[in-house]
Amino acid sequence: MQPRDTIKGLMGILMLVLAAASVQAQDKEATAEKQAQAGEAVLDNVTIIGRQSDIADIPGSVHVIDQEELQAFMQSDVMRVLRTVPGVYVQEEEGFGLRPNIGIRGSGLDRSSRIALLEDGILIAPAPYAAPSAYYFPTQRRMHALEVLKGPAAISIGPRTTGGAINLISTPIPDSRGGILDLRIGEHGITDAHLNFGDRGRRFSWLLETVQSQSDGFKHIDAQPGAGTGYDLQDYVLKARFDSDPATALYQSLRFKAGYTEQLADETYLGLTDEDFERDPNRRYAASAGDVFESEHGQLQLSYVIDSGQSWRSEMTLYRNDFSRNWFKLQSVNGAGISSVLADTTTYADEFAYLQGADSPDDAIVKRNNNRDYFSQGIQAEVAWDFQFADSEFGLTVGIRLHEDEEDRFQDEDGYRMQASQLIMTSDGAPGSTTNRISSADARSLFIDTEIRTGNWILTPGLRFEDIAMQRLDYSTDDPTRAAGPTRIRENSLSVLIPGMGVLYRLNPDWRLLAGIHKGFNPPAPGSSAAEESSINIELGTRYNNGSFAFESIYFLNDYDNLVGTVTASTGGSGEIGDQFDGGEVTVQGLELSADYSFTGIADGKLDLPVSLSYTWTTKAAFENAFDSSFDPWGDVQVGDELPYIPEHQLRASAGLQSSNWALNLAASYVGKMRSVAGQGDFLPNETIDAHLVWDLLASWQISPSFRSYIKVDNLLDDIYIAARRPAGVRPGLGRTAYLGVTFRL
Repeated sequence: MQPRDTIKGLMGILMLVLAAASVQAQDKEATAEKQAQAGEAVLDNVTIIGRQSDIADIPGSVHVIDQEELQAFMQSDVMRVLRTVPGVYVQEEEGFGLRPNIGIRGSGLDRSSRIALLEDGILIAPAPYAAPSAYYFPTQRRMHALEVLKGPAAISIGPRTTGGAINLISTPIPDSRGGILDLRIGEHGITDAHLNFGDRGRRFSWLLETVQSQSDGFKHIDAQPGAGTGYDLQDYVLKARFDSDPATALYQSLRFKAGYTEQLADETYLGLTDEDFERDPNRRYAASAGDVFESEHGQLQLSYVIDSGQSWRSEMTLYRNDFSRNWFKLQSVNGAGISSVLADTTTYADEFAYLQGADSPDDAIVKRNNNRDYFSQGIQAEVAWDFQFADSEFGLTVGIRLHEDEEDRFQDEDGYRMQASQLIMTSDGAPGSTTNRISSADARSLFIDTEIRTGNWILTPGLRFEDIAMQRLDYSTDDPTRAAGPTRIRENSLSVLIPGMGVLYRLNPDWRLLAGIHKGFNPPAPGSSAAEESSINIELGTRYNNGSFAFESIYFLNDYDNLVGTVTASTGGSGEIGDQFDGGEVTVQGLELSADYSFTGIADGKLDLPVSLSYTWTTKAAFENAFDSSFDPWGDVQVGDELPYIPEHQLRASAGLQSSNWALNLAASYVGKMRSVAGQGDFLPNETIDAHLVWDLLASWQISPSFRSYIKVDNLLDDIYIAARRPAGVRPGLGRTAYLGVTFRL
């Protein structure tokens, strides 16, 4: 099913739901009582943490960013949100967080492809096994909470357990009829609306939600006055659930979710030289005009939940995600890749001049239609039992996932000449004439997760099994209909056991000691000759929580047997897009610290002062062997070379002043110096991302119980900094951006 077909079905469902909602007259009180009896959480969504109500007793590194934390800064950029979690690394790209690059504990950041990404417990990357690069990412504005797992608990998610998992929890159906309307306007032509409304009935409940967001962008294109460099995003979600009669002994629920997202972004892979960045960081060269990312995403989920309310519960979910995207963007100049041109403007003086608007020959400038279609679908189910033996409590969860996904690349290139700083098309490539291939994966997964509570000990042994079959079909670029069949078929498969174990000891009601060990695993790409990525991951730490002050300190070690690098357009590399390289042995280790405290009762009890801190000290992130590669972020590696885009120090600190009707929150995020290419010794200027410090602020006023206004400023001090040096050239972070918003409770 294509996304455009999904939205047609969605609109029909919306009409049915609205019709049902208009005639329902149901008693809601029995629903809450029944849910309490069945152990039903307030959320309708799948959480990874599951039934453990006290996060302090989880034997592993787990962080939950709840609704209260999200409301403190009203962020629409998920990367700003995730800076609150130690051990998480992010790399900005276009400034708005539309296609985030997220890594955990040295897993690698590119397109968030090295971690497990989920929405409501379902893998959400376009093709999680075959092509996990997250060119689609759920809209942060409609998220109710986020869960980040970095330890042994990640093996229950899979298949990518090296770094961990991020589960984005969407807006739940409200406890009673109502919703919110949040409207904001901001600099750079930003307009943003978030609306949801729903009702929880005795047997039938529903939610409708949308996010409408757009911006003109904060950059400007040479000789293109008024040309947009922003984005336009439309996101729609429908949820409906049917619950069993509260009078029945066994709770059952049928839950449906449908979503549709459209995005259009005037974004390019072309950055700037260091010299041009110093003069004007928000400049874009003339050749980037017309670069645009267009996408459609559709999701469908149907879940069946059954809960005894006593000792067992089960959930099964059918899911289907469709994603289509075409990133039409600058590819090369006179046959030279744009990253090569910007890296050596002397050798490529003519090509660099064409990028800036000098007249060129026909077809000197090539733009590629990076046209790709994806789907992922499957069924996952789990059953959990609670039982007691002697003086010990046991929780056993068994889960399966049957999954398949696919990426279809059907790409072509168009030629242009530059004339008077304007691009003129001179050739139109035939569809599929550049890349014509399909990559697919078929996976069967099983996991067993056990929680054992005995005395002051909590143990969580677990085991995951992945059986993956992958295939890549290459078709002739002269055969757009694929009638002649594939010219080459490449297949690979593997089966792997992924064990893990977490241990926690309660010293007293406030102090815990914890430790964990698990196997890190990332599957290779379809048709790849690279080995699977594997590592042994260890964590040791302590946790303190007395109700008002919480503190956690965790040492982590990811010891790679083999780190795998993948050539993508966003990483660069002289190999073919999709080629993979074995990086061999790598060690990543460090210390994660987090603390939260709230000073209450200030000014005669009228003010509260919450403060929080998260700090990551990556003491080592380096290769343990030497090798040569054409993978740009690595290059020719020597023993001891440090991994790119992993700073030694990261810190985020925030503080707030809160009264009954107003609040002021201020946060500072510091990212230390890091390399853009693997290396050691002195930092080379053209391969370095300098340290930077960014302040964010939000002030809000509760005018009435249902009406709040706020002022939000990102990058308060307007710090000008380099966010990244890839894919091609220097890219700026978002400068100071102010917003004015209002929130209505409906």
